[in-house]
Amino acid sequence: MTEISPRDRRTTKGVSLKGATSKGAAQKGTTIAARVLELVASGQATSRAELAQLLGTAPSTISLTVAQLVERGLIAEEGTHSSTGGRPRRVLRAGSNDEYAVAADVGGRHARIGVVLPGGGVRDVANVPFEIADGPEAALPRLAEHLDSLAEQRGRDRLRGVGLSLPGPVDVAAGAVVQPSRMLGWNRFPAAAWLEERFGVPAVVDNDANCMAVGEQSVRPAEHRQSIMVKIGSAIGAGVIADGRLYRGARGAAGDITHIRLDGGADIPCSCGNTGCLETVASGAALVRILRERGLDVAGPEDVVRLVTDADPEATRAVRRAGDHLGRVLAANVNFFNPDAVYLGGILSTLEPFVAAVRSQLYESCHPLVTEHLTIERAMLGADAGLVGAGLFALQHALARALGDAGGFGTGTDRFRTAAPPGRG
Repeated sequence: MTEISPRDRRTTKGVSLKGATSKGAAQKGTTIAARVLELVASGQATSRAELAQLLGTAPSTISLTVAQLVERGLIAEEGTHSSTGGRPRRVLRAGSNDEYAVAADVGGRHARIGVVLPGGGVRDVANVPFEIADGPEAALPRLAEHLDSLAEQRGRDRLRGVGLSLPGPVDVAAGAVVQPSRMLGWNRFPAAAWLEERFGVPAVVDNDANCMAVGEQSVRPAEHRQSIMVKIGSAIGAGVIADGRLYRGARGAAGDITHIRLDGGADIPCSCGNTGCLETVASGAALVRILRERGLDVAGPEDVVRLVTDADPEATRAVRRAGDHLGRVLAANVNFFNPDAVYLGGILSTLEPFVAAVRSQLYESCHPLVTEHLTIERAMLGADAGLVGAGLFALQHALARALGDAGGFGTGTDRFRTAAPPGRG
């Protein structure tokens, strides 16, 4: 296993979420508390004044929230540092650096697992086997054993949450994949509830592209508050960040671009039941099929990467065409949304011909005003973006759960803990 040092995030801005807590004022208070903890844990804010400025919240509200978090031991306030032309300010820091979540970003044949810290740092990252086709009843227990090992090494008493990133549409409130075009046996399976019962701490499940968007946003400049994170693997998906927060849409399907049908596209059957979807011409699975039809020895997307890296002309042309198709679909979304940045992740994003084709199509097809300051580049977190996002989701959900107990803040040493896991069959 490897250890990755947390990045300096003092100039970045993370993503905040509303937890599944009580409604109204209690929920609003929980949201502010979660955002305060995130900013302090990541080093983006070290004083109450900085928090008020970053969050656009009244200083009195910030002071109350900080006091409550200090009482719970989640934030420490100590010492002073000079402020320009004003009174010295007390310095805020995370109350404990040893609390963590375990997380997994899973694909069809493997999972990337690791420990995620409140500031977004990751530790003990490893790739482990994971057969999604085996269904949740068989696949999740095997994955849980790997996550158990991480928790035992790190200290189970400091485990605060479990995060799982899945390659399909997810009902976050239900903690389950819904109507996936593949993933036999996963539809409506309560994966989050299963994990929560297994580990005894809050658990969250979300779509892989959403997790990647949240993870990547946590290390990006504060001014990039509108972005599209595109994952290009066996299928294609996108996570949308609007005003610094993950945007899910009315039914949680925002960013599901893989099944957009292309004008004049081939009548190639798609996993969704339609024909001519973006997935059929621009995904890793599509490239495997295309190159096999042309006589190349290709078993999976990894072989596509190998061929392009070795400058195989047929594979390189196919990858460029795939990037062109994706760029056309993204251009419509970029013109509509006008983001600060488009980030590319997933295995195909490692190929420069693919990235160049996407970038070229965006500049060619989008309005000049939209692309004038548009950032188009690979994900900074690379393969860890989804893992970091899933872990941050879990920690934020754990905080929301803790702060939402009894309609507000609790006290004592039970921070982040949940009640005894309910019995589920």
